[in-house]
Amino acid sequence: MTTSEGGSRTGRAALLVLADGRFPAGGHAHSGGAEAAVRAGRISDATTLGEFCRGRLHTTGLVSAALAAAAAVGLDPFDLDAAADARTPSPALRTAGRRLGRQMMRAARAVWPSPELDALAAALPRGAHQPVVLGLAARCAGLGPEDAAHVVAYETVSGPATATVRLLGLDPFDAAMVLARLTSELDDIAARAATAARLARSEGTDALPAASAPLLEISAEHHAAWPVRLFAS
Repeated sequence: MTTSEGGSRTGRAALLVLADGRFPAGGHAHSGGAEAAVRAGRISDATTLGEFCRGRLHTTGLVSAALAAAAAVGLDPFDLDAAADARTPSPALRTAGRRLGRQMMRAARAVWPSPELDALAAALPRGAHQPVVLGLAARCAGLGPEDAAHVVAYETVSGPATATVRLLGLDPFDAAMVLARLTSELDDIAARAATAARLARSEGTDALPAASAPLLEISAEHHAAWPVRLFAS
């Protein structure tokens, strides 16, 4: 069992449902920047995939995990959505984040019906940023900030790894090896994100991480202009 910030208790199975790659939240259509990196030659094998995933984890992953953790501890989701916008310079990535948030909202409301989710969906019909929705869904499922942060951190690296199997024909065993070798860093990022989220309860969203990944942002803009692509982002 795990205890949420609100004091309710839930089975760890709720975390597995939320983290399951088959959860219908739309992530399968996104490569997390891997498609652009493959074309540019920055990902060509398991070694370079690991380097890409590590860089993404410590920048985008930390920021997104902290936003999700903050939603899970009860920070205002509208403030968090504005904070997510401020931390996402690329219009293409803001659009992708809201599209994923909209799909996550559909799935979360079906699985864990909640007035909080309903209110956010009604106020932002085009979608809130995905980490904010995921963190709020975690809260509604009775999960805590570390849980939400772990899900987002894992998604940050599992999306590119899965996409690279399709893009390069990379051996799935090699992709799994890359993820396994990042597990201690995933734990560290989730812990840092949860700590920042708790601090933000008293100091506001400025206390949340704002790490940047300029190459990911630039690549996302290039990728969005491609006439033919396998993934949405």
